[in-house]
Amino acid sequence: MTELIIYAIIFLLLIAHALMAGKMYRTVHEDTTLSIKEKNHWKLKALVFPIYYWGKYKEKE
Repeated sequence: MTELIIYAIIFLLLIAHALMAGKMYRTVHEDTTLSIKEKNHWKLKALVFPIYYWGKYKEKE
């Protein structure tokens, strides 16, 4: 039973990570003030640590 709970928590964390990365990816893609290189840089960061870099991206604006 404990194993099932652990897998459920990991699954929820994975889904949250994917949703946050997608949100940041979409927001960065729509930003017309960034160059292609800057967009790609932020998108790559979104895939690694989306919640941390979402805060950094919002501070930049």
